[in-house]
Amino acid sequence: MAHVNLNYQAYAAFNRDEIIAKMSKHLKQSRLDHCLRVEQTALELAQENDADVTVAGLAGLVHDYAKQRDVDEFTALIKQDHLDPELLKYGRAIWHGYVGYLMIQRELGINDNRILRAVKYHTIGAPVMDVYAQIVYMADYIEPERDFSGVDEARAITHHNLWDGVVYQNAQTMKRLVNNQQAIYPAAIVAYNVIAAGQK
Repeated sequence: MAHVNLNYQAYAAFNRDEIIAKMSKHLKQSRLDHCLRVEQTALELAQENDADVTVAGLAGLVHDYAKQRDVDEFTALIKQDHLDPELLKYGRAIWHGYVGYLMIQRELGINDNRILRAVKYHTIGAPVMDVYAQIVYMADYIEPERDFSGVDEARAITHHNLWDGVVYQNAQTMKRLVNNQQAIYPAAIVAYNVIAAGQK
């Protein structure tokens, strides 16, 4: 799918080329390339699920906008905006989505709640995930350069049924965190309980 006809400026203060230029100031080339692949995958998933391709594509493109910001910048934002102080016990793996969506709103002029929620929840999921949150959650997980055990199964499940992909990824991610004895941000546990309970 060509990107040139996507009117991202309908949902942002900048057009696609301008957004990519801004992203390149904050991201290494490898991370920017990942964002472009997630954008493409999000576009494909949007088409498969009758969702708005512009909303999905923009959310996929900017999902990691804050990924490589300084720790000090995140901690200042958490304190300044009176976010959950529990967040300070975690790191950029959680912050870049759960906090970083505020940077996207303020620096890129994106105020569409579908896009902001998709960025906010793309790493930990949420008890309620609309189609755009599901698309970005899965596009980030299955973009073409992802190469981990189970990714082909994840791709097959997701392209067959988007929600089943969400359930699969959520379970796999929780297993990995537990097996690695990593702390799990409480909101991710809440999301897991709802997502798992929704399984048939």
